[in-house]
Amino acid sequence: MTTAASEIQKTKRRLRPRIIGIVAHDKVSKTRKVVVEYLARHAKYGKYLKRQTVLHVHDEKNESRMGDHVEVMECRPYSKTKSHRLVRIVSRGPQIDLSAISGEASQMFEKRKAAAAEGSPSAPAADAG
Repeated sequence: MTTAASEIQKTKRRLRPRIIGIVAHDKVSKTRKVVVEYLARHAKYGKYLKRQTVLHVHDEKNESRMGDHVEVMECRPYSKTKSHRLVRIVSRGPQIDLSAISGEASQMFEKRKAAAAEGSPSAPAADAG
């Protein structure tokens, strides 16, 4: 065996633990807040309590969205609070299409506005009360 091959075997890196959590916040570019929930036993009473840890995760491609189940791993610090990076998206969360809702609401508003301008009886009375 050559010395280069033996050096590669000696410097083999340890596997870092991977954690699965849910994306709770995705408003900042390349940063996600991932919530990891776990059960912890109460010291005195023995009851299991639900606990959570919030991790700031680096998402280079901005590919995860709120509600997604993601796998993250520890890495070098990217910033003061961000020391984990996104490995993969395990499953997609429910996505809500807000464009359809906002479009429908604006159409209803325009109809009511036009009806109020014409003075039709279907418009709500402004001086009632």
